[in-house]
Amino acid sequence: MSIYGKEERTVSIFRAIRKVYQFFADRPFKKGTVLNGHYEILRVIGAGSYGIVYQCQDLIANEIRVVKQLRPSKRRSKKEVALFRNEISVLRTLDHKNIPKLVETISTDGHLFYVMDFLKGDNLEEQIFLGKKTFIEVESLLVLGHLLELLEYLHKQHIYHQDLRIPNILISNKELFLIDFGLAKSSSHDRQENILEMKQQDYYDLGEILLYLLYTTYPSKSKKALPWTEELSLEKETVYLLKRLLQLEEPYITTSEISKDLHAALQANKRREED
Repeated sequence: MSIYGKEERTVSIFRAIRKVYQFFADRPFKKGTVLNGHYEILRVIGAGSYGIVYQCQDLIANEIRVVKQLRPSKRRSKKEVALFRNEISVLRTLDHKNIPKLVETISTDGHLFYVMDFLKGDNLEEQIFLGKKTFIEVESLLVLGHLLELLEYLHKQHIYHQDLRIPNILISNKELFLIDFGLAKSSSHDRQENILEMKQQDYYDLGEILLYLLYTTYPSKSKKALPWTEELSLEKETVYLLKRLLQLEEPYITTSEISKDLHAALQANKRREED
């Protein structure tokens, strides 16, 4: 066996050991466990790369809460702990009815948690894949409009989400909620070019979400993969909006620019419906 083969085998062994360790270390707390004396775990509602999320009953306030725990296997990683604390710091600065509010932080027996208000809604990804929900062009544009309003609020607070994806969107009675600020960045003193880069990353993510929603009504019949510009039948204003969001044409610099083109796309759809 060559030296490269031995190195690869060693790396594979270490990875296997790490996975076994994570399997045992990251077992969620059981239903009925009471955290910090008054948060009774009802169920696990999510698990990401560095966090475990529980739905809990606040036994003192008699409210449903969401408690996020840093995975025990990550507690010795300065990078992971810093990400967790950054998410807490970001949530502490936000006050919007469509974004979870931070209630408190908990540090006990080496475990790190933070508590948020519970936002009632269905995960957009699950609605699409499990509920088979579809969005026609105008509905997709309206979703974009709601997200743009939330994004504008964040950017005014010098917060950049950096992880806008359909799993991080909840929807209830046509109202949208934005969650998971694990990769968010706060930058009130950063250089302008860095701020623009973070803004445009959020705008790009909006474009991907819009494209994803538009594809929910696409009947895939062709075995040949074609560009979305050929597969989707869209108003030219929507195409222009998408191209700029996805940076295929001149990228957007402000949310007001996006809002203007979004309005144009909505008006084009309205005219089509009236014809």
